[in-house]
Amino acid sequence: ESATAFGCLLSDMWLGKFDYVSPEAFHSIFEKRYPAFSRRTQHDAQEFLICVLDDLHEAFKEVRAQLCQERQSPAAGASTRSLNGTSIITQLFEGQLSYAIRCLTCRARSDKPESFTILSLPIPSTRVCSLQDCLECFFQPDVLTRNNQIHCYWCGSNQDATVKATITKAPQIIIFHLKRFAWQDKHRRKLSTTVWYPFSDLDLSPYISTSCCNNTEYSLCAVVNHAGDLDYGHYTAFCKHSITKHWYSFDDAQVTKIPDSAVQADTAYLLFY
Repeated sequence: ESATAFGCLLSDMWLGKFDYVSPEAFHSIFEKRYPAFSRRTQHDAQEFLICVLDDLHEAFKEVRAQLCQERQSPAAGASTRSLNGTSIITQLFEGQLSYAIRCLTCRARSDKPESFTILSLPIPSTRVCSLQDCLECFFQPDVLTRNNQIHCYWCGSNQDATVKATITKAPQIIIFHLKRFAWQDKHRRKLSTTVWYPFSDLDLSPYISTSCCNNTEYSLCAVVNHAGDLDYGHYTAFCKHSITKHWYSFDDAQVTKIPDSAVQADTAYLLFY
């Protein structure tokens, strides 16, 4: 149901018959499946996006598995099962991190892989910083001590360790979540830091494993903005038209063409490259 409704929404958007399109049908079906995302309360765009991507992945995965079963003979059952974990969502958005964990006592190293669709980046400043600063902060080595110690197999006990993340599979579309809602002095607050982000030539090669063959340069294609504070706010979006390359602002029923200079905003919350 949700995959069909999403397909209808995309069709309405690209047919060009309307000045704007309301996602009412998609949201009403999605709300039935996930009552937490009702219209009566405020929600976080990043949490909603994760839920939408997971839901569409499950739907497209089922359809793909059914199509494969119809096309292949029973003898090809192993091939059919190997496709069950993939969908257009994983092909576009899924990347993989590898966490290199090294024991500081015996120096033994282990690698822990982890898939991701969104990278949540810390903002290392309260005034102004760059997306590169956020990436440096995310990928810098961290020391695990005290309650965060690892259990070292070789030492046979809990030990201090270092951990460093590396991208081993770069997704076709990478989504960055700027962690604007943070704890400070036992209070949760929103960071209004200006984060400068490049429109093109974002080079992720310093954070990508040498074994990864994917392209490491990205261009900005969309931004989700959040205006407001912790308790209430308003979401808007900037999206780059994939054919004309013009930027547009989406603010409820107001869809307007904007200059490139307007895309850099202090309210940026999610970045799509």
